[in-house]
Amino acid sequence: MRPASSTSTSGVVRDPILMGGEPVPQRANPIASREVSLPNDGIRFESDTNFRWTKLTRGLKRRHIELIAIGGAIGVGLFLGSAKAVQNAGPGLILGYAVGGLVIFFIMRALGELLLYRPVAGSFVTYADEFVGPFAGFVTGWSYWFTWVVTGMAELTAIGVYVSYWFPAFPQWITVFAALVVLFGANMLAVRVFGEMEFWFALIKVTMIIMLIVGGLVVILFGVGNLGATAGFSNLFSHGGFLPFGILGVLLTFQMVMFGFQGVELIGVTAGEAENPEVVLPSATNSIIYRILIFYIGALVVIMSLVPWNQLEPRMSPFVLVFDRIGIPGAADIVNLVVITAAMSSCNSGLYSTGRMLHALSEVGQAPSALGAINRRHLPAAAITASAALMLVGVLLNYLVPDQVFIWVTSIALIGTLWTWGIIMLAHRGYKKAVHEGRVRAVSYTMPGAPLANWLVVGFLIVVAALLSIEPATRVALYVAPIWFALLGVVYVRLKPRPRQNADFAVGQSPLP
Repeated sequence: MRPASSTSTSGVVRDPILMGGEPVPQRANPIASREVSLPNDGIRFESDTNFRWTKLTRGLKRRHIELIAIGGAIGVGLFLGSAKAVQNAGPGLILGYAVGGLVIFFIMRALGELLLYRPVAGSFVTYADEFVGPFAGFVTGWSYWFTWVVTGMAELTAIGVYVSYWFPAFPQWITVFAALVVLFGANMLAVRVFGEMEFWFALIKVTMIIMLIVGGLVVILFGVGNLGATAGFSNLFSHGGFLPFGILGVLLTFQMVMFGFQGVELIGVTAGEAENPEVVLPSATNSIIYRILIFYIGALVVIMSLVPWNQLEPRMSPFVLVFDRIGIPGAADIVNLVVITAAMSSCNSGLYSTGRMLHALSEVGQAPSALGAINRRHLPAAAITASAALMLVGVLLNYLVPDQVFIWVTSIALIGTLWTWGIIMLAHRGYKKAVHEGRVRAVSYTMPGAPLANWLVVGFLIVVAALLSIEPATRVALYVAPIWFALLGVVYVRLKPRPRQNADFAVGQSPLP
Protein backbone atom coordinates (compact mmCIF):
# COMPACT_ATOMS: atom_id res chain seq x y z
CA MET A 1 0.00 0.00 0.00
CA ARG A 2 1.24 3.46 -0.83
CA PRO A 3 2.03 5.43 2.33
CA ALA A 4 -0.23 8.30 3.19
CA SER A 5 0.77 11.43 1.41
CA SER A 6 1.75 14.50 3.36
CA THR A 7 1.10 16.80 0.41
CA SER A 8 -1.06 19.76 1.27
CA THR A 9 -3.62 21.47 -0.92
CA SER A 10 -0.99 23.96 -1.97
CA GLY A 11 1.02 21.22 -3.65
CA VAL A 12 3.74 21.26 -1.02
CA VAL A 13 5.15 18.06 0.41
CA ARG A 14 6.90 17.72 3.74
CA ASP A 15 9.91 15.44 3.88
CA PRO A 16 11.12 14.81 7.43
CA ILE A 17 14.22 12.87 6.39
CA LEU A 18 16.23 15.89 5.40
CA MET A 19 14.04 18.81 6.34
CA GLY A 20 12.47 18.01 9.66
CA GLY A 21 9.05 18.62 8.15
CA GLU A 22 9.74 21.84 6.24
CA PRO A 23 7.79 22.39 3.00
CA VAL A 24 9.24 21.25 -0.33
CA PRO A 25 7.70 22.12 -3.71
CA GLN A 26 6.21 19.12 -5.57
CA ARG A 27 7.54 18.35 -9.04
CA ALA A 28 5.73 16.73 -11.93
CA ASN A 29 8.56 14.58 -13.34
CA PRO A 30 9.08 11.55 -11.07
CA ILE A 31 12.36 10.49 -12.64
CA ALA A 32 14.18 13.80 -12.96
CA SER A 33 17.24 14.13 -10.77
CA ARG A 34 19.59 17.06 -10.47
CA GLU A 35 21.26 19.34 -7.96
CA VAL A 36 19.87 22.83 -7.42
CA SER A 37 21.74 25.49 -5.47
CA LEU A 38 19.79 27.26 -2.77
CA PRO A 39 20.85 30.60 -1.33
CA ASN A 40 21.80 30.40 2.37
CA ASP A 41 20.22 26.98 2.87
CA GLY A 42 22.73 24.63 1.25
CA ILE A 43 21.75 22.22 -1.52
CA ARG A 44 18.54 20.50 -2.42
CA PHE A 45 18.43 17.35 -4.51
CA GLU A 46 15.57 16.53 -6.83
CA SER A 47 14.84 12.82 -7.21
CA ASP A 48 11.77 10.61 -7.51
CA THR A 49 8.63 12.59 -6.72
CA ASN A 50 9.79 15.72 -4.96
CA PHE A 51 12.60 18.07 -4.09
CA ARG A 52 14.67 17.14 -1.08
CA TRP A 53 17.36 19.25 0.45
CA THR A 54 19.70 19.21 3.36
CA LYS A 55 21.41 21.88 5.38
CA LEU A 56 24.60 19.85 5.01
CA THR A 57 26.51 21.15 1.99
CA ARG A 58 27.49 19.03 -1.00
CA GLY A 59 31.20 19.81 -0.71
CA LEU A 60 32.73 16.37 -1.33
CA LYS A 61 34.16 15.58 -4.74
CA ARG A 62 34.69 12.11 -6.21
CA ARG A 63 38.31 11.91 -5.05
CA HIS A 64 37.23 12.85 -1.52
CA ILE A 65 34.52 10.16 -1.42
CA GLU A 66 36.77 7.43 -2.81
CA LEU A 67 39.57 8.16 -0.38
CA ILE A 68 37.23 8.59 2.61
CA ALA A 69 35.82 5.12 1.99
CA ILE A 70 39.24 3.62 1.29
CA GLY A 71 40.65 5.45 4.30
CA GLY A 72 37.89 4.10 6.51
CA ALA A 73 38.39 0.53 5.31
CA ILE A 74 42.19 0.39 5.21
CA GLY A 75 43.17 0.95 8.79
CA VAL A 76 43.82 -0.95 11.96
CA GLY A 77 42.32 -4.16 10.55
CA LEU A 78 45.13 -4.43 8.00
CA PHE A 79 47.98 -2.64 9.75
CA LEU A 80 47.63 -4.32 13.16
CA GLY A 81 44.73 -6.79 13.11
CA SER A 82 46.31 -8.87 10.35
CA ALA A 83 49.29 -9.58 12.60
CA LYS A 84 46.94 -11.10 15.15
CA ALA A 85 44.80 -12.95 12.59
CA VAL A 86 47.80 -14.58 10.89
CA GLN A 87 48.53 -16.42 14.14
CA ASN A 88 45.26 -18.33 13.65
CA ALA A 89 45.53 -19.17 9.95
CA GLY A 90 49.04 -18.53 8.67
CA PRO A 91 48.97 -17.80 4.91
CA GLY A 92 45.38 -19.07 4.94
CA LEU A 93 44.52 -15.53 6.04
CA ILE A 94 44.83 -14.60 2.34
CA LEU A 95 42.00 -17.04 1.57
CA GLY A 96 39.96 -15.45 4.34
CA TYR A 97 40.39 -12.00 2.80
CA ALA A 98 39.53 -13.34 -0.66
CA VAL A 99 36.25 -14.85 0.58
CA GLY A 100 35.45 -11.75 2.64
CA GLY A 101 36.27 -9.56 -0.35
CA LEU A 102 33.81 -11.44 -2.54
CA VAL A 103 31.09 -10.85 0.03
CA ILE A 104 32.02 -7.15 0.20
CA PHE A 105 31.74 -6.96 -3.61
CA PHE A 106 28.04 -7.91 -3.44
CA ILE A 107 27.38 -5.64 -0.45
CA MET A 108 28.91 -2.64 -2.20
CA ARG A 109 27.08 -3.30 -5.45
CA ALA A 110 23.80 -3.54 -3.54
CA LEU A 111 24.59 -0.31 -1.69
CA GLY A 112 25.58 1.40 -4.94
CA GLU A 113 22.23 0.50 -6.50
CA LEU A 114 20.36 1.91 -3.50
CA LEU A 115 22.48 5.06 -3.50
CA LEU A 116 21.72 5.73 -7.13
CA TYR A 117 18.02 5.32 -6.33
CA ARG A 118 18.21 7.81 -3.44
CA PRO A 119 21.52 9.57 -2.59
CA VAL A 120 20.88 10.96 0.89
CA ALA A 121 22.88 11.32 4.10
CA GLY A 122 22.17 8.58 6.61
CA SER A 123 21.37 6.30 3.70
CA PHE A 124 21.34 3.00 5.59
CA VAL A 125 18.66 4.29 7.92
CA THR A 126 16.56 5.54 5.01
CA TYR A 127 16.73 2.29 3.06
CA ALA A 128 16.16 0.12 6.14
CA ASP A 129 13.09 2.11 7.09
CA GLU A 130 11.61 2.24 3.61
CA PHE A 131 12.26 -1.34 2.48
CA VAL A 132 12.53 -3.38 5.69
CA GLY A 133 10.56 -1.53 8.34
CA PRO A 134 10.70 1.44 10.76
CA PHE A 135 12.17 -0.61 13.62
CA ALA A 136 14.95 -1.83 11.33
CA GLY A 137 15.71 1.77 10.40
CA PHE A 138 15.82 2.80 14.03
CA VAL A 139 18.12 -0.08 15.04
CA THR A 140 20.36 0.35 12.00
CA GLY A 141 20.92 4.05 12.60
CA TRP A 142 21.81 3.67 16.24
CA SER A 143 23.83 0.47 15.71
CA TYR A 144 25.90 2.03 12.95
CA TRP A 145 26.59 5.01 15.14
CA PHE A 146 27.58 2.72 18.04
CA THR A 147 29.75 0.63 15.71
CA TRP A 148 31.85 3.56 14.62
CA VAL A 149 32.15 4.88 18.15
CA VAL A 150 33.58 1.51 19.19
CA THR A 151 35.71 1.30 16.04
CA GLY A 152 37.08 4.71 16.89
CA MET A 153 38.17 3.23 20.22
CA ALA A 154 39.96 0.44 18.32
CA GLU A 155 41.74 2.89 16.03
CA LEU A 156 42.75 5.05 18.97
CA THR A 157 44.04 1.96 20.76
CA ALA A 158 46.13 1.08 17.71
CA ILE A 159 47.65 4.56 17.78
CA GLY A 160 48.69 3.94 21.39
CA VAL A 161 50.25 0.60 20.42
CA TYR A 162 52.16 2.16 17.51
CA VAL A 163 53.53 4.98 19.65
CA SER A 164 54.76 2.42 22.19
CA TYR A 165 57.13 1.19 19.43
CA TRP A 166 59.15 4.33 20.13
CA PHE A 167 58.22 4.92 23.77
CA PRO A 168 57.42 1.54 25.36
CA ALA A 169 57.20 3.02 28.87
CA PHE A 170 54.84 5.86 27.90
CA PRO A 171 51.26 5.32 29.18
CA GLN A 172 49.09 4.13 26.29
CA TRP A 173 45.98 5.99 27.46
CA ILE A 174 47.68 9.41 27.23
CA THR A 175 48.46 8.86 23.54
CA VAL A 176 44.89 7.74 22.93
CA PHE A 177 43.46 10.85 24.59
CA ALA A 178 45.75 13.22 22.67
CA ALA A 179 44.84 11.61 19.35
CA LEU A 180 41.12 11.93 20.09
CA VAL A 181 41.48 15.65 20.85
CA VAL A 182 43.30 16.26 17.55
CA LEU A 183 40.76 14.34 15.48
CA PHE A 184 37.82 16.04 17.16
CA GLY A 185 39.28 19.39 16.14
CA ALA A 186 39.72 18.19 12.55
CA ASN A 187 36.07 17.16 12.35
CA MET A 188 34.90 20.57 13.47
CA LEU A 189 36.33 22.15 10.32
CA ALA A 190 34.28 22.76 7.16
CA VAL A 191 33.35 19.54 5.34
CA ARG A 192 35.48 20.40 2.29
CA VAL A 193 38.49 20.93 4.56
CA PHE A 194 37.74 17.63 6.28
CA GLY A 195 37.46 15.91 2.90
CA GLU A 196 40.79 17.37 1.80
CA MET A 197 42.48 16.30 5.03
CA GLU A 198 41.08 12.78 4.79
CA PHE A 199 42.11 12.61 1.14
CA TRP A 200 45.74 13.21 2.03
CA PHE A 201 45.57 11.01 5.13
CA ALA A 202 44.31 8.12 3.02
CA LEU A 203 46.67 8.85 0.15
CA ILE A 204 49.67 8.51 2.47
CA LYS A 205 48.73 4.99 3.57
CA VAL A 206 47.72 3.92 0.06
CA THR A 207 51.12 5.11 -1.17
CA MET A 208 52.86 3.11 1.56
CA ILE A 209 50.96 -0.06 0.63
CA ILE A 210 51.87 0.39 -3.03
CA MET A 211 55.53 0.94 -2.05
CA LEU A 212 55.44 -2.24 0.03
CA ILE A 213 53.92 -4.29 -2.80
CA VAL A 214 56.29 -2.95 -5.49
CA GLY A 215 59.38 -2.97 -3.27
CA GLY A 216 58.55 -6.41 -1.91
CA LEU A 217 58.15 -7.83 -5.41
CA VAL A 218 61.59 -6.47 -6.33
CA VAL A 219 63.12 -8.21 -3.29
CA ILE A 220 61.28 -11.47 -4.04
CA LEU A 221 61.99 -11.59 -7.77
CA PHE A 222 65.56 -10.27 -7.78
CA GLY A 223 66.81 -11.34 -4.35
CA VAL A 224 68.07 -7.92 -3.29
CA GLY A 225 68.39 -6.54 0.25
CA ASN A 226 68.67 -8.27 3.61
CA LEU A 227 65.66 -10.48 2.91
CA GLY A 228 66.67 -11.35 -0.65
CA ALA A 229 68.19 -14.71 0.27
CA THR A 230 65.14 -16.00 2.17
CA ALA A 231 62.26 -14.17 0.49
CA GLY A 232 60.09 -16.03 -1.97
CA PHE A 233 56.55 -17.08 -2.70
CA SER A 234 57.55 -20.49 -1.36
CA ASN A 235 57.22 -19.02 2.13
CA LEU A 236 53.47 -19.13 1.61
CA PHE A 237 53.58 -22.92 1.43
CA SER A 238 56.46 -23.70 3.80
CA HIS A 239 56.29 -23.62 7.61
CA GLY A 240 53.28 -25.90 7.88
CA GLY A 241 51.76 -25.32 4.45
CA PHE A 242 49.31 -22.75 3.12
CA LEU A 243 46.69 -23.86 5.67
CA PRO A 244 48.78 -24.77 8.74
CA PHE A 245 45.67 -24.76 10.97
CA GLY A 246 43.25 -26.10 8.38
CA ILE A 247 39.95 -24.55 7.33
CA LEU A 248 39.06 -23.91 10.98
CA GLY A 249 41.99 -21.51 11.17
CA VAL A 250 40.61 -19.58 8.19
CA LEU A 251 37.17 -19.46 9.80
CA LEU A 252 38.69 -18.02 12.97
CA THR A 253 40.14 -15.13 10.96
CA PHE A 254 36.76 -13.93 9.69
CA GLN A 255 36.29 -11.77 12.79
CA MET A 256 39.36 -9.67 11.94
CA VAL A 257 38.93 -10.03 8.17
CA MET A 258 35.41 -8.60 8.13
CA PHE A 259 36.35 -5.97 10.72
CA GLY A 260 39.16 -4.98 8.38
CA PHE A 261 36.67 -4.33 5.58
CA GLN A 262 34.52 -2.16 7.82
CA GLY A 263 34.34 1.33 6.39
CA VAL A 264 33.70 0.50 2.73
CA GLU A 265 30.07 1.42 3.36
CA LEU A 266 31.12 4.97 4.32
CA ILE A 267 30.30 5.95 0.76
CA GLY A 268 26.67 5.72 1.87
CA VAL A 269 27.28 8.25 4.63
CA THR A 270 28.95 10.68 2.24
CA ALA A 271 26.08 10.53 -0.27
CA GLY A 272 24.29 13.51 1.24
CA GLU A 273 27.37 15.70 0.80
CA ALA A 274 28.54 14.42 -2.59
CA GLU A 275 28.73 16.65 -5.64
CA ASN A 276 26.85 15.23 -8.62
CA PRO A 277 25.99 11.99 -6.76
CA GLU A 278 24.42 10.16 -9.72
CA VAL A 279 27.75 10.28 -11.55
CA VAL A 280 30.17 10.11 -8.65
CA LEU A 281 28.67 7.34 -6.51
CA PRO A 282 28.57 4.43 -9.01
CA SER A 283 32.10 5.16 -10.23
CA ALA A 284 33.42 5.52 -6.69
CA THR A 285 31.72 2.29 -5.59
CA ASN A 286 33.36 0.24 -8.35
CA SER A 287 36.83 1.65 -7.81
CA ILE A 288 36.68 1.19 -4.05
CA ILE A 289 35.90 -2.52 -4.35
CA TYR A 290 38.83 -3.33 -6.63
CA ARG A 291 41.38 -1.12 -4.93
CA ILE A 292 40.70 -2.48 -1.47
CA LEU A 293 40.94 -6.08 -2.65
CA ILE A 294 44.28 -5.35 -4.36
CA PHE A 295 45.63 -3.52 -1.31
CA TYR A 296 44.60 -6.15 1.23
CA ILE A 297 45.39 -9.35 -0.66
CA GLY A 298 48.41 -7.94 -2.49
CA ALA A 299 49.97 -6.58 0.68
CA LEU A 300 49.47 -9.81 2.64
CA VAL A 301 50.91 -11.99 -0.17
CA VAL A 302 54.03 -9.83 -0.30
CA ILE A 303 54.43 -9.58 3.49
CA MET A 304 54.23 -13.34 4.08
CA SER A 305 56.50 -13.99 1.10
CA LEU A 306 59.13 -11.66 2.55
CA VAL A 307 58.85 -12.86 6.16
CA PRO A 308 57.48 -16.30 7.09
CA TRP A 309 54.12 -15.98 8.83
CA ASN A 310 55.39 -17.60 12.05
CA GLN A 311 57.93 -14.80 12.47
CA LEU A 312 55.32 -12.02 12.52
CA GLU A 313 54.67 -10.52 15.94
CA PRO A 314 51.02 -10.06 17.04
CA ARG A 315 51.64 -6.73 18.79
CA MET A 316 53.68 -5.17 15.98
CA SER A 317 52.41 -3.99 12.62
CA PRO A 318 53.66 -6.44 9.97
CA PHE A 319 54.42 -3.42 7.78
CA VAL A 320 56.82 -2.03 10.37
CA LEU A 321 58.41 -5.45 10.89
CA VAL A 322 58.95 -6.05 7.16
CA PHE A 323 60.55 -2.68 6.51
CA ASP A 324 62.71 -3.18 9.58
CA ARG A 325 63.87 -6.59 8.27
CA ILE A 326 64.58 -5.20 4.80
CA GLY A 327 67.28 -3.07 6.41
CA ILE A 328 66.56 0.35 4.93
CA PRO A 329 67.86 2.89 7.51
CA GLY A 330 64.99 4.65 9.25
CA ALA A 331 62.37 2.84 7.15
CA ALA A 332 60.71 1.19 10.14
CA ASP A 333 60.31 4.55 11.88
CA ILE A 334 58.83 6.13 8.77
CA VAL A 335 56.41 3.24 8.30
CA ASN A 336 55.39 3.37 11.95
CA LEU A 337 54.58 7.05 11.50
CA VAL A 338 52.54 6.21 8.40
CA VAL A 339 50.50 3.53 10.17
CA ILE A 340 49.80 6.05 12.93
CA THR A 341 48.37 8.43 10.32
CA ALA A 342 46.45 5.44 8.89
CA ALA A 343 44.78 4.77 12.23
CA MET A 344 44.07 8.48 12.64
CA SER A 345 42.56 8.50 9.15
CA SER A 346 40.16 5.67 9.98
CA CYS A 347 39.18 7.23 13.29
CA ASN A 348 38.72 10.54 11.48
CA SER A 349 36.29 8.84 9.10
CA GLY A 350 34.57 7.26 12.09
CA LEU A 351 33.92 10.60 13.74
CA TYR A 352 32.62 11.90 10.42
CA SER A 353 30.16 9.03 10.02
CA THR A 354 28.93 9.04 13.62
CA GLY A 355 28.23 12.76 13.45
CA ARG A 356 26.21 12.42 10.25
CA MET A 357 24.30 9.39 11.49
CA LEU A 358 23.28 11.08 14.74
CA HIS A 359 22.24 14.13 12.75
CA ALA A 360 20.09 11.98 10.44
CA LEU A 361 18.48 10.23 13.42
CA SER A 362 17.70 13.56 15.04
CA GLU A 363 16.13 14.88 11.84
CA VAL A 364 13.50 12.12 11.94
CA GLY A 365 12.83 12.29 15.66
CA GLN A 366 14.81 9.17 16.57
CA ALA A 367 17.44 11.07 18.57
CA PRO A 368 17.29 14.21 20.73
CA SER A 369 16.57 17.26 18.59
CA ALA A 370 19.64 19.03 19.97
CA LEU A 371 21.84 16.53 18.10
CA GLY A 372 20.43 17.78 14.79
CA ALA A 373 21.88 21.26 15.26
CA ILE A 374 23.99 22.59 12.36
CA ASN A 375 26.67 25.20 13.07
CA ARG A 376 27.69 28.12 10.88
CA ARG A 377 30.11 25.84 8.99
CA HIS A 378 27.15 23.61 8.05
CA LEU A 379 28.45 20.81 10.29
CA PRO A 380 26.46 18.65 12.76
CA ALA A 381 28.63 19.94 15.58
CA ALA A 382 26.52 18.66 18.48
CA ALA A 383 26.39 15.15 17.03
CA ILE A 384 30.16 15.08 16.43
CA THR A 385 30.79 16.30 19.98
CA ALA A 386 28.52 13.65 21.51
CA SER A 387 30.26 10.90 19.54
CA ALA A 388 33.73 12.08 20.49
CA ALA A 389 32.67 12.28 24.14
CA LEU A 390 31.61 8.63 24.13
CA MET A 391 34.92 7.63 22.57
CA LEU A 392 36.49 8.77 25.84
CA VAL A 393 35.41 5.34 27.14
CA GLY A 394 38.21 3.99 24.94
CA VAL A 395 40.67 6.14 26.86
CA LEU A 396 39.44 4.59 30.12
CA LEU A 397 39.70 1.05 28.72
CA ASN A 398 43.26 1.72 27.56
CA TYR A 399 44.04 2.77 31.12
CA LEU A 400 42.38 -0.25 32.76
CA VAL A 401 42.98 -3.14 30.30
CA PRO A 402 45.49 -2.03 27.62
CA ASP A 403 46.28 -5.59 26.50
CA GLN A 404 42.69 -6.78 26.02
CA VAL A 405 40.96 -3.64 24.79
CA PHE A 406 41.81 -4.05 21.09
CA ILE A 407 40.26 -7.48 20.55
CA TRP A 408 37.27 -6.57 22.73
CA VAL A 409 36.33 -3.43 20.86
CA THR A 410 36.97 -4.87 17.39
CA SER A 411 34.69 -7.82 18.15
CA ILE A 412 31.92 -5.58 19.50
CA ALA A 413 32.24 -3.24 16.52
CA LEU A 414 31.96 -6.16 14.13
CA ILE A 415 28.46 -7.05 15.41
CA GLY A 416 27.15 -3.63 14.43
CA THR A 417 28.91 -3.82 11.09
CA LEU A 418 27.45 -7.25 10.30
CA TRP A 419 23.99 -5.91 11.16
CA THR A 420 24.44 -2.91 8.86
CA TRP A 421 25.67 -5.02 5.96
CA GLY A 422 22.84 -7.49 6.47
CA ILE A 423 20.28 -4.69 6.46
CA ILE A 424 21.79 -3.31 3.23
CA MET A 425 21.22 -6.70 1.58
CA LEU A 426 17.66 -7.00 2.94
CA ALA A 427 16.85 -3.42 1.92
CA HIS A 428 18.22 -4.13 -1.54
CA ARG A 429 16.00 -7.23 -1.74
CA GLY A 430 13.01 -5.09 -0.75
CA TYR A 431 13.96 -2.44 -3.28
CA LYS A 432 14.18 -4.98 -6.11
CA LYS A 433 10.78 -6.35 -5.12
CA ALA A 434 9.33 -2.83 -5.17
CA VAL A 435 10.85 -2.26 -8.63
CA HIS A 436 9.33 -5.51 -9.89
CA GLU A 437 5.92 -4.42 -8.60
CA GLY A 438 6.28 -1.00 -10.25
CA ARG A 439 6.24 0.99 -7.00
CA VAL A 440 9.71 2.56 -7.39
CA ARG A 441 11.92 3.31 -10.36
CA ALA A 442 14.79 1.05 -11.46
CA VAL A 443 18.34 2.37 -11.87
CA SER A 444 21.06 1.44 -14.33
CA TYR A 445 23.62 0.37 -11.70
CA THR A 446 22.68 -3.06 -10.35
CA MET A 447 23.98 -5.87 -8.15
CA PRO A 448 24.45 -9.15 -10.03
CA GLY A 449 23.00 -12.39 -8.72
CA ALA A 450 19.93 -11.01 -6.94
CA PRO A 451 18.01 -12.34 -5.08
CA LEU A 452 20.17 -15.45 -4.44
CA ALA A 453 23.23 -13.33 -3.69
CA ASN A 454 21.27 -11.37 -1.07
CA TRP A 455 20.44 -14.47 0.94
CA LEU A 456 23.91 -16.04 0.54
CA VAL A 457 25.56 -12.88 1.87
CA VAL A 458 23.13 -12.63 4.80
CA GLY A 459 23.81 -16.29 5.61
CA PHE A 460 27.57 -15.70 5.53
CA LEU A 461 27.25 -12.72 7.89
CA ILE A 462 25.26 -14.86 10.35
CA VAL A 463 28.00 -17.53 10.25
CA VAL A 464 30.66 -14.89 10.98
CA ALA A 465 28.65 -13.68 13.99
CA ALA A 466 28.35 -17.27 15.25
CA LEU A 467 32.11 -17.79 14.90
CA LEU A 468 32.67 -15.09 17.49
CA SER A 469 31.56 -17.61 20.11
CA ILE A 470 34.62 -19.83 19.59
CA GLU A 471 37.31 -17.60 21.12
CA PRO A 472 36.82 -16.27 24.69
CA ALA A 473 38.25 -12.87 23.72
CA THR A 474 35.76 -12.38 20.86
CA ARG A 475 32.84 -13.94 22.75
CA VAL A 476 32.43 -10.69 24.68
CA ALA A 477 30.70 -9.26 21.59
CA LEU A 478 27.93 -11.86 21.89
CA TYR A 479 27.38 -10.77 25.49
CA VAL A 480 27.12 -7.11 24.55
CA ALA A 481 24.95 -7.54 21.42
CA PRO A 482 21.75 -8.85 23.09
CA ILE A 483 21.93 -6.12 25.70
CA TRP A 484 22.35 -3.46 23.00
CA PHE A 485 19.52 -4.68 20.80
CA ALA A 486 17.22 -5.18 23.79
CA LEU A 487 17.95 -1.62 24.93
CA LEU A 488 17.11 -0.30 21.46
CA GLY A 489 13.87 -2.29 21.49
CA VAL A 490 12.81 -0.78 24.80
CA VAL A 491 13.69 2.75 23.68
CA TYR A 492 11.84 2.28 20.38
CA VAL A 493 8.66 1.13 22.12
CA ARG A 494 8.79 3.93 24.68
CA LEU A 495 9.63 6.76 22.30
CA LYS A 496 7.63 5.47 19.32
CA PRO A 497 9.71 7.50 16.84
CA ARG A 498 7.80 8.56 13.76
CA PRO A 499 8.37 6.21 10.81
CA ARG A 500 10.04 7.69 7.79
CA GLN A 501 7.70 6.15 5.27
CA ASN A 502 4.88 8.36 6.52
CA ALA A 503 6.48 11.03 4.35
CA ASP A 504 5.63 11.06 0.67
CA PHE A 505 9.25 10.76 -0.37
CA ALA A 506 8.74 7.49 -2.20
CA VAL A 507 6.17 4.95 -3.14
CA GLY A 508 8.31 2.04 -2.00
CA GLN A 509 6.71 1.26 1.35
CA SER A 510 8.32 -1.67 3.13
CA PRO A 511 7.55 -4.84 1.17
CA LEU A 512 9.21 -7.11 3.72
CA PRO A 513 7.38 -8.41 6.79
